[in-house]
Amino acid sequence: MMSMKIVKTLFLKAPPEHVWKFLTEADQLALWFHRGAEDLKAGGDWALLTNSHGKDGERMCWGKVLEMKKPERLVHTFTHNYLKGVETTCTWTLEAVKGGTILTLVHEGWENYEDDPFGMGANHDKGWDEHFSRLRTVAS
Repeated sequence: MMSMKIVKTLFLKAPPEHVWKFLTEADQLALWFHRGAEDLKAGGDWALLTNSHGKDGERMCWGKVLEMKKPERLVHTFTHNYLKGVETTCTWTLEAVKGGTILTLVHEGWENYEDDPFGMGANHDKGWDEHFSRLRTVAS
């Protein structure tokens, strides 16, 4: 099966050092995505906690940080209960440009979800759009 991936690019009016905080710091993640259990650390596990789905404070999505090159690149696995043990991978790239940062997310591995890989990928594609709308507001 062909590799399925979501690719999103945002133009943010802030330097990469500022944008990086919104990808790695628990309190900043809460402003646009979900509250982090703790800040992301190289080689460490990470988890985001519910704030609107299910019981407040339960683990919503989680994974392991595979690579951190501040403030240029972050790679981590990503899963949640609905993925039934399948881990996807998120690669974040921050490129400094005159006037701000070009942030690119590549979220891949949907073909490994056997039930409905296209549907699961499509749901996350829509979800990233909703989250990124908030990220543009808080990070720029």
